[in-house]
Amino acid sequence: MNAPEIDKSSPAAVRRAIRDGRFTAFTADVAPGFAQGNLFIVPGQWADDFARFCERNSQALPVLGRSEPGSPHIPSLGADLDLRTDVGEYMVFRDGELVATPTTIADLWQDDFVAFVLGCSFSFEEVLKAQGLRLRHQEEGDVSAMYVTNRPTEPVGPFHGPLVVSMRPMEPADAIAAISICARYPQFHGAPIHIGHPEMIGIDEISQTYGGHGFTDISDRELPVFWACGATAQIVAREARLPICITHHKAHMVLTDLPVIAAPSAS
Repeated sequence: MNAPEIDKSSPAAVRRAIRDGRFTAFTADVAPGFAQGNLFIVPGQWADDFARFCERNSQALPVLGRSEPGSPHIPSLGADLDLRTDVGEYMVFRDGELVATPTTIADLWQDDFVAFVLGCSFSFEEVLKAQGLRLRHQEEGDVSAMYVTNRPTEPVGPFHGPLVVSMRPMEPADAIAAISICARYPQFHGAPIHIGHPEMIGIDEISQTYGGHGFTDISDRELPVFWACGATAQIVAREARLPICITHHKAHMVLTDLPVIAAPSAS
């Protein structure tokens, strides 16, 4: 018997398919119009420190939701959302070392875990497309490139590390428009933090990306446009060297039921 077809327009349907192992791809082109998020899970004793770290570095790490200690659910983000099973792939860090990339963390869940879901650039890409801006990496069937910069985050407790950015090549008019459009969506990283001259933020070779994916050649008519990125949390997980810390793996995001259009305005 064939597996039932997945309604990729529904975040709840895709979550169920991830949970059942029927959907294993990146989430960039599913659940359009609904917010996606980065995942960060820590033992409870460090949760308040991480919350403060997010506040001080809110452009990279805007908090969409926080779980109660020991709960894998954040009902405000999705009534049936289970953070142990509904992310396509996870990254498990122990003492700062990546030790596993499982498709479920149900067997690793601890009674003191606190989960954070952080805003994701996949959400503002929906807004940019709706405004008629071209996202060439999507046209080419890829996700945006990411880079580790030379810009430090503001540390709190054990949490520190360099800022990670995502990049999209854009013609100058679109780059200018992206600034004003994205500034209205601080929950999804807000406006770009840098345009052009990658070396000014510590990117010496733009074809060498963090995670090894997403690079799109930049034409003579385009500028590289850089946004603060939630993947910053993955670097932070390494640097914090906690006994255990869990994040999502690249481009396997938390799918929420929050409409992107409902994101708070910066005005």
